[in-house]
Parts: sequence; C-alpha cells; structure tokens
Amino acid sequence: MSNKIATREAYGKALKDLASMNKNVVVLDADLSKSTKTADFKAVAPERFFNMGIAEANMMGVAAGMSTCGKIPYVSTFAMFAAGRAFEQIRNSICYPRLNVKVCATHAGLTVGEDGASHQAIEDLSLMRSIPNMTVINPADAVETDAVIKAIAEIDGPCYVRLGRAAVNVINDKDTYKFELGKGVTLREGNDLTIVATGIMVDAALEAAEMLAKDGVSARVINIHTIKPIDRELLVKAAKETGALVTAEEHSVIGGLGSAVSEVLTEEYPVPVLKVGVQDKFGESGKPNELLEAYGLTAENIAEKAKKAINCKK
Repeated sequence: MSNKIATREAYGKALKDLASMNKNVVVLDADLSKSTKTADFKAVAPERFFNMGIAEANMMGVAAGMSTCGKIPYVSTFAMFAAGRAFEQIRNSICYPRLNVKVCATHAGLTVGEDGASHQAIEDLSLMRSIPNMTVINPADAVETDAVIKAIAEIDGPCYVRLGRAAVNVINDKDTYKFELGKGVTLREGNDLTIVATGIMVDAALEAAEMLAKDGVSARVINIHTIKPIDRELLVKAAKETGALVTAEEHSVIGGLGSAVSEVLTEEYPVPVLKVGVQDKFGESGKPNELLEAYGLTAENIAEKAKKAINCKK
C-alpha cells in the first residue's frame, strides 16, 4: 500500500489534464467546486467552467444542451444531489436521448462522515444503473479514477462516475494500470471462493483475502469498477471455478454491486452470493472509519462472510 488520496482529489487533477488534452471538455458545477475539486479545472480553463449555482436539475439540462453542440460536459455535485435530486433530468434529458454527458458525483457513501444520512448517498449506484443507456463506474482508488476520467472523454454516451470524499489507499500501480470499460480486474487468484468488490471496498477485500490466507482459505479478489455494463464473463468464470462469492460495496445491498452480481449468476450459473454492504438502513453522522466499522464494511466482516459462503457451497 502507498499513500492515501481521495478519489475526488484524483478527479480534479484528471480534469486539469483533460483541459489541455481535449478542448471540447467543459465542466459544470453546482456551487461546490472546492469540494468536488472541479476548481482545479477552473484554474486552468476558466472560460470552459460554469458554476450553475445550487440548481442541480437545471445544470443537467444545460449539460444536455451543451452536448448537442459537440461539447463533452463533466457535471459535478455531491452524489446525493446528482443521483437523487436531479434523477428525472438525468433520465429524461440525458439518458433518454443518449447524450454525451459525464455525471461525476463526489461525496458518495458513508465515508462522507459527519455530514450524516442526508448527504450519504447509499442508493446512487442502484438509481443510476436502473436507467437505460447509462454507464456506471465506481473507481477503487486515485490511479483508477485518473484513468476512468480520461477514458470516458473518449466514450460516447452518458456516464455516471462515483467518487468519494475520504482519502483511501492507492492499490493500483500508475505505471502499469490500464482501464477497460466493462472489464473486471482479477487482483488476486484463489480457488475456495471469490470476493467481488467495488470502490473503496476493493482495498478491504484484499485485506480480507490476506486474513483468510492465514486460515488456509484461498480467496480470489476481483475489482468490478464498471457496475454497468458488468463483466458477466469474469463473474461466471469465478462462480464456476470457486463455487461461492461475497460482494463488498460502500452502498446499500439493495440494487448495487451485490444485486448486479446476483442478477448475472442466477441466470447463468447459480452459486451462493453473500453481500457485504449497508443493510437497508440510513447512515448517520460520525467519522468515516467509525461508520464503516458500525455498518460492517470491514475486512473482518468480509472474511467472516467468506467463511459462511464456503459453508453454503453444495
């Protein structure tokens, strides 16, 4: 493990790079540019930065309009306001006409911390993946975020990228990492079961695999950065080869990664799938690490679920 960097920090830096790489990129923000880090783009390309004020729904409509004129809008606010407040505009103004808008939402999940339940979006992956034409990506660290933000400028169509507030471990090597849309990444081989994780829980999944190894359990670890389109082939291969899966996400267990994985496997190769995530309840105010502990989003809990999953095998 190396230093800790928040994925929102990496987002700001990637946007700054994009400013010179692609002149069609424009950035819109809902009066939160210091928090979402879009201020980094504003510093180098002020003429292509638009502060839309606290009017998220309008911001989505403006971004949709700009995209019809050849611009590539990156639209940012907190995940709760992007996926929640502006859901209808994302659905009807961006995804229905399949416009080239990138919704990059920060401050997702419990690790928003002290801001509490009103700001902790634990439903955003579920909401966004339910919309036709929407691509949904949840990067695990700063290296992956940088690659994702640059890659989606080349992908035509609506994208939702989930980013976080808290600093997280860097697990990918910036010199060798390559992002491939819709392709999961096997980070560790194993044959007793597979841990499938997304976002900040990828780090916890790797830690859980280390714990399990000490108990003689061989756990495969897969990073699913693209929730939609999900890597069906890799998931079915893991199910066939390891016979049980545990999913881990900083999101509700309803409608997110766990649901997406279950949907694939119930159709193609049914095996036990146990889910680590927020168990159908709201968040609360607290320090990020204390919240992860309180809601069971820990390496210890993943390891415990892994043992249960192995016992569920036929």
